[in-house]
Amino acid sequence: MTETTNPRLCPECERPVFGRADKKFCSDACRNAYNNRSNSDAVNLVRNINNTLRKNRRILLDLNPDGKTKLPKSKLLQKGFDFEYHTSIYTTKSGQQYRYCYDQGYLLLDDDFVLLIVKKDFN
Repeated sequence: MTETTNPRLCPECERPVFGRADKKFCSDACRNAYNNRSNSDAVNLVRNINNTLRKNRRILLDLNPDGKTKLPKSKLLQKGFDFEYHTSIYTTKSGQQYRYCYDQGYLLLDDDFVLLIVKKDFN
């Protein structure tokens, strides 16, 4: 079977593909379009999570100008903070869990208060 009698077809545009035997797409544009479309769900998920993490960090940064602040949890919620997303958790020996959005952290306290902190040794 030769390429001239039964050419391979581009999975994006269905035009004949010529060239190397392992070539799958007729052009870089078709390859990019195909891969962008097939990866779009994963890319959108990651983009949305990253946007939420950046928003959370901005909120913590805005509400904690001095590096250590105690405030009501409702203040964070009013600004749109999403407690589901953080980049890491640090558990102290006493069992307290500090959650971080990159270098900006918080500790959930009793009575719906939150302690905001900055991780100093973050590089």
